[in-house]
Amino acid sequence: MKTLLIANRGEIARRIIRTAHRMGIATVAVFSDADRDALHVREATTAVALGGTASADSYLRVDKLIAAAQATGADAVHPGYGFLSENAGFAQAVIDAGLTWVGPPPAAIHALGSKSAAKAVALQHGVPVLPGHFGADQSDATFAAEAQRIGFPLMVKAVAGGGGRGMRLVHSAEQLLPALQGARSEALSGFGHGDLLIERALLNPRHVEVQVFADAHGHCIHLGERDCSVQRRHQKIVEESPSPAVSPALRAELGRCAVALAQGAGYVGAGTVEFLLEGEQDRFAAGPPQGETAPSGGSDPRSGGAWGRFFLMEMNTRLQVEHPVTEMLTGLDLVEWQIRVARGEPLPLTQDQVRLNGHAIEVRLCAEDQHFTPHTGRVAHFSEPDLRGPGLRFDHALETGTGVSPHYDAMLGKLIAHAPTRAEAMDRLAQALDATAVLGLPTNRAFLAACLRHPVFRAGEATIPFLAEHGDALRAGLRATPAADAVAALAIAFAERLPAMALPSPFARGVCLSDPQQPAPTVWAASVRETGQGAVVLETRGQVHHATLSAAPGGQRRITLDGYHWRARAVRLPAPGQWQVQLDGPEGGFELQREDRSFAPRESAGGAATARELRAPFNGKLVTVHAAPGQAVRRGDPLLVIESMKLEHTLTAPRDGVIERVAVSVGQQLAPGQMLIGFAVEAGATA
Repeated sequence: MKTLLIANRGEIARRIIRTAHRMGIATVAVFSDADRDALHVREATTAVALGGTASADSYLRVDKLIAAAQATGADAVHPGYGFLSENAGFAQAVIDAGLTWVGPPPAAIHALGSKSAAKAVALQHGVPVLPGHFGADQSDATFAAEAQRIGFPLMVKAVAGGGGRGMRLVHSAEQLLPALQGARSEALSGFGHGDLLIERALLNPRHVEVQVFADAHGHCIHLGERDCSVQRRHQKIVEESPSPAVSPALRAELGRCAVALAQGAGYVGAGTVEFLLEGEQDRFAAGPPQGETAPSGGSDPRSGGAWGRFFLMEMNTRLQVEHPVTEMLTGLDLVEWQIRVARGEPLPLTQDQVRLNGHAIEVRLCAEDQHFTPHTGRVAHFSEPDLRGPGLRFDHALETGTGVSPHYDAMLGKLIAHAPTRAEAMDRLAQALDATAVLGLPTNRAFLAACLRHPVFRAGEATIPFLAEHGDALRAGLRATPAADAVAALAIAFAERLPAMALPSPFARGVCLSDPQQPAPTVWAASVRETGQGAVVLETRGQVHHATLSAAPGGQRRITLDGYHWRARAVRLPAPGQWQVQLDGPEGGFELQREDRSFAPRESAGGAATARELRAPFNGKLVTVHAAPGQAVRRGDPLLVIESMKLEHTLTAPRDGVIERVAVSVGQQLAPGQMLIGFAVEAGATA
């Protein structure tokens, strides 16, 4: 293998490039029009433009990828994860072109890439699965009949792909048909394949996956488990190893089943077998499982019951997003292993030689707000924590000026910490998040740090419903306090320059701020007067604060307010008057969006026009319209479905009313703030 084409983008492309170059292998990057200036394009040995912006026109074009490999003399292809990484047809096309495929054989991808097919293989090899319908009959009538047999609650899942797309939790028969329709639509859009399965739902499980590796010489081992229970929208955002709930005995049994499944399908390369660990409250909730496990292993820290029963979810026939967790724990380079196995080499270790040292945790940094709504835009400032010491790793494709497109996943990067103990790893990772800055668009950075510091997570008790149960409390903890608001006002007022360092000024500077993210922003004023030597007096909301300001590294401001020390950074957003402020201080870390209304005209009372319109909250493509002019709707009724960052998001009616007009059509690309639906003025109301 001399030249490796990487059929992917972003941080995973950069990560593969690093290992390939260390091994003396030249690399070929590919890029869409949206990624023309991306880091992975500049870091590869050479790069080929695919054209187009959407994935369907670029990273999902098999013909373009094969042509790029042939034009550059590449003799191998690595698919990364996502896109075509689990596409057996792409793997076969690479092989048919005379190239080396860095991945499992097409037959194994076909056998395990479908959740339904994987469950069939599992049952043949004694790996337990949940009761469900995995058959070829995809009619709604069959699903309805099978749902009655299985019992509620149940999960609807797309048989192809992953990443939480095409998944719905169904609590009753009335919810089944809409869930099937929504999951099919999302699966067709994301994977080009709309087949579904249904299975009994566990309401309080853990999500634990096992990393397996096999070579072409009949050897297959596992590299321990990763606990991925902290999720939103069925997508992982925190992963750790070892799992707090898995004992050595349970680890061995999970590993045995994972290896049996891989070998049963003739697997070669890196793969991940995903399981659900059953909590006490789920036990036998809807009949016995299909298949059985070994005796109990770990213990449920909340109920005292066993976590020993587990069930197969699926197998991912590729490298996982969270593979750095295993690399930090084992000291191994899994991409290097993939390349060596693809070259026909045997695995470098036996099962007995694998060592799991300490504890590793990864978080996924995403372009989304605290309510998990994706956002696009441009990174106005990026700075990362100090990575020179041991135990910290940041896989990303970020720099100041990076554009975040609606056409790809919302994940910006992965921050990983390793330490001798779980407590040390949690602390190291939370501190690293505090020292990270990605400004210019909302991110989940502060939310992730709050998750790591939550007592339930720190106790090792987080299960899949963790964010559903504690998300509101986590968000409440991120709201700004009066002191944080005051520091934010100072950061905005002096973002371009610091106070004069010598003579005081008798003139006060007025700042009028609001929070544009709130439904009904409250405008509040502040008066700032410089008193010399970097000192200022801030008067706001009836309070007088004394502060000093000075420069700090990375363009920050060091602000001492009433004796407490803060660090602040403010960046101007593209929207007129809007700022994003990142604070780190005695009350914790905050990311605030503020609107400087100092020179804005005073708003009239009422806001009736806003109440009569539904506007797009983010970039995306309109895929479904449920509304029509003259239609009466109730608050919460679904009106539109927008596809953004590979997921579908349903917008609902903000209030009871009658639709006056629908201003958009299916297939249209939407921009944030674009008017979508207008509501009629109610009798007796004034606009």
